Formats: sequence, C-alpha cells, structure tokens
Amino acid sequence: MSEGERVLVVDRAVLMDDPGWFGIRTDGLAAFDGLVATHGRFVDRALAESDRDLKQVIPYLVLRNGPAYFLMRRTRDGGDARLHNRWSIGVGGHLNPGDRDLAGGLRREWAEELEADFVPDFRLVGLLNDDTTDVGSVHVGAVYVADAAGRAVRIRETDKLDGAFADPDEVATHIDAMESWSALVFHHLQEAAPVP
Repeated sequence: MSEGERVLVVDRAVLMDDPGWFGIRTDGLAAFDGLVATHGRFVDRALAESDRDLKQVIPYLVLRNGPAYFLMRRTRDGGDARLHNRWSIGVGGHLNPGDRDLAGGLRREWAEELEADFVPDFRLVGLLNDDTTDVGSVHVGAVYVADAAGRAVRIRETDKLDGAFADPDEVATHIDAMESWSALVFHHLQEAAPVP
C-alpha cells in the first residue's frame, strides 16, 4: 500500500447491515453508481483497512471470450505474499481520486493490468461481499463482465502474473487455489448465466 494513498469508501450502513450478505447480490445494481457518487468519499487507505464501518469499493472485472475466462496466476514476484501462486479471474483495485468514478477506475485498471488494442464495454452484473475475512470485511466488489470478442489480450506485468483464456472446465480445476472473490464470482457466473 502506497504511503498516503486515498481510496474511495462508502459507509457500511449505507450499503448493508453488519454483518453483510455473503457472496454475490444482483439487486440494486441500477442504483449503485448513484449511491457511490452520493455517499462515496476518499479517505486514507490505512484508516480504511482497519475500520469495519467503511467499505472500500473495488471495481472487479471478469474478462470473457465467449464461454472462456481470462484466467490469471499470481507469481512469487507479486507484492502480496498471501496471493503468491493464487489463481484469479478478476482484474480490479481501489478507486483513487484521479479515477473520478467506477468507470474511470475500471478503465485505469484495464490499462494498468492488461495489454489490448481495445477497451471493452463493462457491464455491472453483481455486488460482492465477504465479511468472513479481515480483508473482505472492509471491501465490497462491484463485479463487471466484459467480452474480448476474439480480440487479443495479454498481461502487462508478466513478472507478476501469467494469464490466458481458459474454458470453464479448466478454470474449475484451479478453484481450490483461487482467490476467494474469484471463486465466488466464477460459481455465480456459471450458475446464473453460463455461456454455451
């Protein structure tokens, strides 16, 4: 975490009771951008990481190519040792003041994490919460899906990540070594709207 980093938070009481729901919710999506715009504010990340009354809003993008998922594995050169060799289907991160809003944060994360000669349409499909861990209890995910539509995508920071499109059966083989948010999102997407 960078010194003095400011991140977007919304008071937990605005989003949910305590403890909040577990997993993915699909109700309230139409109002979520407005809720964040009205009630969101930027605070010091160190404060946000230790205050359960605040939820850091994380745009979390799942890139598809038809039925395939862009599956990534974090290497040992990544910053957070807790994530080494963990698998993920989500690209995301904190919102900072320069992002302006969720869409701005998504575009920045897309440009920082991936190399592609296009920017896809981002579709909000759910809100993600997991209060069962210390990290999860201070974050809420806004889950977006986008389609590469056959266009090439590569990992930008190849020293920290490996990645390629994988069919759902291959993704499922890594579920036990997957980051918890990715596992929750994968199960939800496969059950809610599997792509033939």
